[in-house]
Amino acid sequence: MVFEIVCPKCGEVVYSGSELKPLGKVLKEYDYSCPKCGVKLSSEDFEIEIVEG
Repeated sequence: MVFEIVCPKCGEVVYSGSELKPLGKVLKEYDYSCPKCGVKLSSEDFEIEIVEG
C-alpha cells in the first residue's frame, strides 16, 4: 500500500511511501510550505481519501 500527501492547491505529491507518517512531521520537513507552489500548508488543508488500486 502506498500513502501519499498531496498539496491541495497544485496537486504536487509532498510525500509518497509505504510508511504512514504523521502529517505534521511531513509538513515540518518542508517548513509547512509546498515545495512546488510555495503555498503555506496546515493539517486543516487536507482530507483523507482512500483509493483502491
